[in-house]
Amino acid sequence: MTRSAALPVTRPFGPLSARHPDLEVLLTDGLGGFALSSLAGVPTRCYSGLVVSQQPPVQRHTHFVAPHELLHVRGRDVALHALELAPDVFEGQGLEVLTGATLRDLLPEREQFAAGVRVRRRTFTPRGSGAVVFLYDVSSREPVTLTLGGYFVDRDMHAVHRAIPALHLQAGPGAGEVTVQGERTTVAAVHAPAATVQALTPRPFPQRVYYRHDAARGEPDHEVALGAALWTLGFPAGGGRAALVIRGQSPATDGMTLPDPWAAWDEEVERRRALATLAQDTTGVRDDLVSTLAVAADAYLVQRAQPQGVSVIAGYPWFADWGRDSMIALTGLTLLTGRHAEARDLLRTFLASLRRGLTPNNFHDDGGGAGYNTVDGALWLAVALDRYVHATSDLSFARTALPQLRALLDWHVRGTDHGVRMDESDALLLAGEPGVQLTWMDVKIEGWVVTPRHGKPIEVQGLWLAALGAETRLAGALGEAPQFAAVLARARASFPQLWAGAGYADTLSQNGGADLSVRPNAPIALALPDTPSTPEQVARTAAQVEAELLTPVGLHTLSPLDARYRGNYGGPQVQRDAAYHQGTVWPWPLTAHVELLLRQGEVTRAREALTGLLGHVWEAGLGHVSEVFSGGSLRPGGCPFQAWSVAELLRAHVLVTQAEGT
Repeated sequence: MTRSAALPVTRPFGPLSARHPDLEVLLTDGLGGFALSSLAGVPTRCYSGLVVSQQPPVQRHTHFVAPHELLHVRGRDVALHALELAPDVFEGQGLEVLTGATLRDLLPEREQFAAGVRVRRRTFTPRGSGAVVFLYDVSSREPVTLTLGGYFVDRDMHAVHRAIPALHLQAGPGAGEVTVQGERTTVAAVHAPAATVQALTPRPFPQRVYYRHDAARGEPDHEVALGAALWTLGFPAGGGRAALVIRGQSPATDGMTLPDPWAAWDEEVERRRALATLAQDTTGVRDDLVSTLAVAADAYLVQRAQPQGVSVIAGYPWFADWGRDSMIALTGLTLLTGRHAEARDLLRTFLASLRRGLTPNNFHDDGGGAGYNTVDGALWLAVALDRYVHATSDLSFARTALPQLRALLDWHVRGTDHGVRMDESDALLLAGEPGVQLTWMDVKIEGWVVTPRHGKPIEVQGLWLAALGAETRLAGALGEAPQFAAVLARARASFPQLWAGAGYADTLSQNGGADLSVRPNAPIALALPDTPSTPEQVARTAAQVEAELLTPVGLHTLSPLDARYRGNYGGPQVQRDAAYHQGTVWPWPLTAHVELLLRQGEVTRAREALTGLLGHVWEAGLGHVSEVFSGGSLRPGGCPFQAWSVAELLRAHVLVTQAEGT
């Protein structure tokens, strides 16, 4: 039976909401590069504009901040762009003439009306291009002129220019091209088939730009870009269309051209429709949220150059690819969206990167290697492998991966780096050494590990059991005898020692002392497939989560009843980091709580737990889910676009919807 294609998800915004600086749009090129701005097109971070990866998906540099757009009609000039110079002080009239904006499958369209002329601007990033494209549709009763150019930089994406950037602008080798030469090269090109195009002699000028979101984070909040008007386009009565293409050159995109930007737009529109349809077909859930999150999920899947293969950007705009995040997100990003080949390749990437049984915590953003300070990343890899084989029945890959999984487990039994080893007395997993953070609660401020959790963290024990169980299940599927069944049995028998009578201990120390902090780690452990628990223990855990941790958008990382609780996530980095896992709300663990509710048959409660987060999809990183929320105000924080937040919301929504249909 042929399935009908999913309908485009169209989300309109009126002029007031379209101007809101907290509403941000992300476009990605599949190589780690991206284009970021507010919905109205105003740059609000040092990461705004066009970022291009020199060694996919890392070594990323910013080439361009925003277009320069000037409309000339009836002797009047209207600047269609808007750059913030200081708080609420703008250069340009872009916000004043904004009539609204629309997202169509997360592709932004901005519409402006000035002096009787209507200008619609669509933006996209062609796959693998290292480019951002702006398509202009001009409608006018009389002849009109549009001047186009840009505001250029050339720097590491995390930095800002304090002085005028040393850039040289010159006519490029092709018609309608200008080369912006600094340490790296940026190419600007214009296409206007029905207009009279006049190339201008570039007269660069310095332009101050203020970044309000960086100011809120206590980071450098302004820089100097180099602006230039590059072309004037004369349209006859009735109007016409034009395209502005900004491309940053890198080894990964050499030779890329866009001879027809409108054909490239059509390809991108169709590609996104296909992603939405595939996700609906895979999950059997046919609604706009599945379509939206399937398109959002695509932003995080990237091609890695070294080691080669698929990887996951943990969050935009500042994270690179992280092992733990990739494995937690794999189910939602790839299995539920029907992208099984990419799931397999993603597993290969991290299986190939194992070192002494550990997977990289993160690949360094400068391309210079990886860090292995994680106890749970390799265990999440085992969980993801198990889920992949269950979803695809890919026994060929299982046969290849099983020896690697066994080697991983063997390292954990014998002992590997950072004190990660099986406790011979009970077969549970020990981890931790002074000065090293190993669990997902991994903040370190200079020498201070904020949440050390050394010993036997509860979610690590659940993951250890799940990894051992994965070996048993994969061996059984291949007709082999499991090699770790005895270890699994001993560890399962020992897990109940974490039960403290009224609830679970968050961590057992190496000498057996119990840390009774109320955190979201117990539901994470109980939601995994091999963790032994009674119905009463599940019910008590779910009730404790609801009483102390549950918010409309996720779970507190520490109970507000705890004296160490920090309810405010914001301000300079040291303040943010101190609160990161001490009360800040995270969305991704909410799915584990939902799973416990569904296990008890509480489908209505599970749906209610997701309501606030479903609404959040349209209130920060549009179509995505934020990394964290302030514990008190629930204001979004961290990355506005976070891989495991998107993936786990999709997984929770599908689980609840399927339960509602039974």
